[in-house]
Amino acid sequence: MNAYFYTLGCKVNQYETQAMMRLLEEQGYNVAEYIPGSADAGEAVIVINSCTVTGESDRKLRQLLRRCRRENPQAILVLTGCMPQAFPAIAADFGEVDIVLGNAARKSLPAQLGRFLASGARIVEIPDHDRTFESLDIDAFQGRTRAFVKIEDGCNRFCSYCIIPYARGRVRSRSLGELNAELCRLADNGYTEVVLVGINLTAYGQDNGTNICDAVECACAVEGIHRVRLGSIEPDHMTPDIIARLARCDKLCPQFHLALQSGCDATLKRMNRHYTTEQYRQVCQQLRQAFPGCALTTDVMVGFPGETQEEFEQSLSFVREIGFSRLHCFAYSRRAGTLAAKAPDQVPNAEKMRRNRRMIALGEESRNAYAESLIGKTVSVLLETEQADGTAHGYTDTYVPVVVANARTGQTVSVCIERCADGVCYGVAE
Repeated sequence: MNAYFYTLGCKVNQYETQAMMRLLEEQGYNVAEYIPGSADAGEAVIVINSCTVTGESDRKLRQLLRRCRRENPQAILVLTGCMPQAFPAIAADFGEVDIVLGNAARKSLPAQLGRFLASGARIVEIPDHDRTFESLDIDAFQGRTRAFVKIEDGCNRFCSYCIIPYARGRVRSRSLGELNAELCRLADNGYTEVVLVGINLTAYGQDNGTNICDAVECACAVEGIHRVRLGSIEPDHMTPDIIARLARCDKLCPQFHLALQSGCDATLKRMNRHYTTEQYRQVCQQLRQAFPGCALTTDVMVGFPGETQEEFEQSLSFVREIGFSRLHCFAYSRRAGTLAAKAPDQVPNAEKMRRNRRMIALGEESRNAYAESLIGKTVSVLLETEQADGTAHGYTDTYVPVVVANARTGQTVSVCIERCADGVCYGVAE
């Protein structure tokens, strides 16, 4: 039987989709990515792994479910992920869906499909989160030359705009033994670069007496793994001791996605973030001292409730000061069930969009400046895709996209950067 998967949301969701694919492959299913608008899948299984980080995420999910059912009337439609876990009563009422599974029930997917095939009765299974890390495993990452590896789940922070602690539960960490075993399987299957990911990645180890450095050192010790990256990290977890220890890991890529959200202290306080702009600035300085030439990337939200024009200008100025190599900008979106959704002084949508355009423009300027700083330098590039024009595309260890002529994918090469355009570097393999 064929099983198709569609993933919404973060890198952790993408990892969990791969793990569910593996579970069904072991049961004899033929698995593939689901492409909306393709031919009717017939009597297949279609699994939608959902995100619920914003109200807009839920709206897009409802559209996808309706379209999926309309285009595939005979398919078994499964909904899993953060949306049903955070809003179980709402998800249970989605009439298009045959099986609804919460985040704590993913591993039961093969068994639940067996139950449905035997009885035809609709299934809703949304148990509470376990207190231990859910053991899911992968040995490949479909369609990618780098693999995301989940090492942590859950979040204890309760930012005022975020529903994720309800969708994911409290912090749970993967054992180093399980991590090593999975990394060895990936290395045996030819993966040379891995990205360690989690819902609150740098909270890793809070529940078992370890920390993020232990996980990075575990990954770096695996023969065949040449590059180790970190997913999004929290600035208040990056102590001088942590940074110094990470700097001794020679396989760790010097690119850090350091969550910011706002460059204004008053806004950060309303967000219930756990740092100030001065603390954030100090972490950036410490990272740049420990990893010369490193790339700092971040997320920035504009239009948070109560954000005045002056506060926005402060945020814009701070982002300009730090000089990020990449910026993910987005306008605040009200998320039912959070404190911020009920907060006064909601910013009008038109104003949020105006501020977002200004922040995006600054991000592009900063991105281009960092890419141009590489001109004339020789950098290491993992080549990932080959284009019809014969060029190969890949990324530096600081995650700058590079186009190389006359080179083959799947290998790491030294590239002399000759020019840049729109944040992309162009060079020649040495």
